[in-house]
Amino acid sequence: MIKELATGLGVTLEHFLLKKPVTLQYPDEKLVMFPRFRGLHILARHADGLERCVGCELCAVACPADAIFVQAAENDPEQPRSHGERYAGRYEINMLRCIFCGMCEEACPEDAIFLEKDYELADYDRDAFIYTKDELLVGPEKAGYLPER
Repeated sequence: MIKELATGLGVTLEHFLLKKPVTLQYPDEKLVMFPRFRGLHILARHADGLERCVGCELCAVACPADAIFVQAAENDPEQPRSHGERYAGRYEINMLRCIFCGMCEEACPEDAIFLEKDYELADYDRDAFIYTKDELLVGPEKAGYLPER
């Protein structure tokens, strides 16, 4: 019985003194995500500020969970929103349905949608999980593009 007690105490002391702690003090310390991790979606812009999304709806077609809704609108030549003839007048992603597969990212011909490393998606209201275009659009610096100089 003393041998087993000494073994248990030895394991405890080893973890206490020699091993790195396993627990992170969240939210002060955050997990480092793996390179292939897929989190929150973002919609990118061109360096000139115009939206990359041209409303082609290929991301919505490719989505196996049917979590993306795109409604295209005609682009005004006087004040264009994108470089194409159309733009996404309405763009919504239902994050409760999304399975984070990345098919939307692969299907996009304009490189407009990306899945970034943000994993903090908790909320108290179900309606808050339907992200609109205004919530998803980011500047060119956030999407990994350098602004033109």
